[in-house]
Amino acid sequence: MSEELIEIVVSEARDNMERAVAHARREFSGVRTGRASPALVERLTVNYHGAEVSLQQIAGFSVPDVQMLVISPYDKRSIEAIQKAIQRADLGFNPSTDGSVVRLHFPPLTEERRRELVRLVRGMAESGRVAVRSSRRAARQDLDALKRDGDISEDDNRRGQRRLDELTHEHEEAIGTALEAKETELMKV
Repeated sequence: MSEELIEIVVSEARDNMERAVAHARREFSGVRTGRASPALVERLTVNYHGAEVSLQQIAGFSVPDVQMLVISPYDKRSIEAIQKAIQRADLGFNPSTDGSVVRLHFPPLTEERRRELVRLVRGMAESGRVAVRSSRRAARQDLDALKRDGDISEDDNRRGQRRLDELTHEHEEAIGTALEAKETELMKV
């Protein structure tokens, strides 16, 4: 019985940690690397007929070359709303349109801007690590409560704590690996 309780707590912590890692990776994908990528704009919210919807729900994306992103709205009447959403997001470039598609030209990144983006990504990674540690802390509190209530023994509690520490380390490493890859991508000219 006590092993099942510990497994429930550890499993819940694992799920929370995996969500934190996935969130950090999604955040990383939204950071511009000098190459056109739909990930930079697909989650922008657009006021479409009075409702806030994500851009990926109302448009398709294509990348005809390394520095150009073409947004093709499914409804041509939404072009103006898409342009406003991109300008509001302050991504560092202005959209242009020919009436049927929106084009975004990505200028090459300067060395200084690359370093700023690396600092930004490191901050995102630290936020992810904090979320992982927060999941561990909550799970530890659950284990301590189970021990206090007499549902698990002191030894079971220590075993559960060790498993949580191993999980935390694994997920922090996953964030670190994703951070290294993003830093390399950002610094590549």
